[in-house]
Amino acid sequence: MTTGHEGQLMILLVDDAPTNIQVLNETLKDDYRLFFATSGKDALRLVNESPPDLIILDVIMPDMDGYEVCRALKSNALLHDIPIIFITSMRQQQDEVIGLELGAVDYITKPFNPAIVRLRVRNQIELKRQRDLLARLSNLDGLTGIPNRRAFNTCLDREWRRCQRSRKPLSLIMADIDHFKKYNDTYGHLAGDDCLKTVSAALQRILERPGDLMARYGGEEFVALLPETDTSGAQLVAAKMLQAVTELGILHAGAHAGAHVTISVGVATVFPKRTTTTAELFEAADNALYQAKQNGRNRVSAWSPQAETDA
Repeated sequence: MTTGHEGQLMILLVDDAPTNIQVLNETLKDDYRLFFATSGKDALRLVNESPPDLIILDVIMPDMDGYEVCRALKSNALLHDIPIIFITSMRQQQDEVIGLELGAVDYITKPFNPAIVRLRVRNQIELKRQRDLLARLSNLDGLTGIPNRRAFNTCLDREWRRCQRSRKPLSLIMADIDHFKKYNDTYGHLAGDDCLKTVSAALQRILERPGDLMARYGGEEFVALLPETDTSGAQLVAAKMLQAVTELGILHAGAHAGAHVTISVGVATVFPKRTTTTAELFEAADNALYQAKQNGRNRVSAWSPQAETDA
C-alpha cells in the first residue's frame, strides 16, 4: 500500500502494531510515499520487490525482530545502503548501541513526537540524497557522461550472478573507434573529445531496454552489457551500433576503412556458471573484437559457446 504522489521518495514502515503504523502514516504521508509491513518477513519481501529510500523499523516483533531484519538487509549487497531508523519503546543505551552497530542510522522512541519524527526522517533523507548524488557522479565518465568502467564492473557482477540463477545468456559487446589515434593526430585532442562524446551518445541511443548498460571502458573503447540476450540478439544490437556511428558522418581523413569515423565491434555470449568467470566473457569479446580488426575494421565479429562466426 502506498500513499502520496509519484516522484516522492519512498519509505517503508515496519511495525506489528497497526496503531503505530497509523501514527507514522499521519505524520509522514504529506511528504513521502509510504508502504507498510507488519512482519519482518513481509518487510524483506517488499524491500526486494521495490527497494525504498528509507526504512523505519520496529525492534520488537514476533518471529523475526528488527535486528534480524537489519542483519538480513545489511548482508545483501544490493540493499545494504538503504538507511534504517529503528523505532522502539526500549530506552536502554545498550539497545541503541546494538542497533547502531548493526548499521542503523538513528533511533526513534515511543510514544512518537511527530515533530521529532519528521525532522529525523528529513535529515536522513537529505543525507541519502547527497550520498546517491555522489554515487551517481562517481559512476559516470567525466567526458561522455555515460557510465564508466567502475559502474560497468558493478553491473557485470550483479548480472552475472542473476543470469547464473536464471540460467539465461549474458552478452557483452566491445567496440573500438577505428584509428582513433590518427584522428587525434589529424584534428587535435579537442576534436577527439568531441568525437568520443558524439559516438558515445549514438551508441547509448541504441540500447532500449532498462537492463542494458553502455559504458566507456577506457580511451576510445566502449562496452555494452546485454542480460538475457543470445548471440543473434547481441549481433543485431552490434550491427545497429555500427550503422549508427557510420551515419554520424564524422570526417576522418586518416581512416583506412573509409573517409569517416567507424567502429570495430566484438560480441560474445555465455551462459554464466559457477565454474566460469567474467574474465572468460571478456576474453571471448576481446578475441572477437581483434578478429573484426584483423578482417578490415568497420565490422562486427561474434563469438558464442557453439561456434565462432563473423557477422
